[in-house]
Amino acid sequence: MRSSFATVPFYRERWALHGRTDPVMVAGKGERDGAVPAEELAGRLPDLVPLAGGSATPDPLRGLEIVLHQCARISPDTLIIGAAPEYHPRVVAFESTPDEPRGHVLAVGTPGQLAGVGQDIPRVPLVTFAERGSEGLLVDDLLGVLGGVRDCGNWHVDWPRVYARETPLGLAFTLLLQRSPRLVDIVPAGASGRIARCPQHRTPVIAA
Repeated sequence: MRSSFATVPFYRERWALHGRTDPVMVAGKGERDGAVPAEELAGRLPDLVPLAGGSATPDPLRGLEIVLHQCARISPDTLIIGAAPEYHPRVVAFESTPDEPRGHVLAVGTPGQLAGVGQDIPRVPLVTFAERGSEGLLVDDLLGVLGGVRDCGNWHVDWPRVYARETPLGLAFTLLLQRSPRLVDIVPAGASGRIARCPQHRTPVIAA
C-alpha cells in the first residue's frame, strides 16, 4: 500500500485529488472509501506501472494453478486443458488436447468453453461475479483468479496473495504480490457480497 501510494502514477494522482495524505484505507475518506471501479482503469494500465518500470499487461489467469490446487487438488502430473496457455505453461489449449491423454485430465474454462469438452473429463468452470454459483474459480480479466470453491462449499479468496474488503461500491481487491501493473482496491463489475471467515479453514471467504 505505501509503495503504491508513493510510486504508482495512478494512485498518486487519484489519492491526492481526494485529499489522501496517508496510504491507509479509512472509511469515509476519499470517494467510495478509496475503492476504484475496474471500468475506470480502461486505457490507464500504463499509469499502474511503478515509476521504476514494469509490465502494463495483466494476467487474466493470475493465480490459476495455486487456486486450482486448493480447489481441485490437482497433482503435478495432471494435464490441464483450457484457455490462455500463453500465460501458464502447464495449460494445454483446448484445440491441442491429445486424442487419448494419459493420466489425470482436468478441463478449465468458461462455461461456454467447457460445453465442448467430453463428459468423461472432469471440469472446473471459470466464472465472473455475475455467473457465480456453487462451483468453480472466480475470475476477473484484470485481477485474474480471485478465489474458488473449496471442499467446504465456500468461495475462498486467494489468500494471502489477494486482500479483499467491503466498500460502498462493492468488494474491492488488492493483489498483494504483483509488482506491476499494481492493482490496489479494485472493484470488479458485479462484485457484491461480504467478506466472512470460513468456519472450517479459518480463512477469508466471499459470502452472499
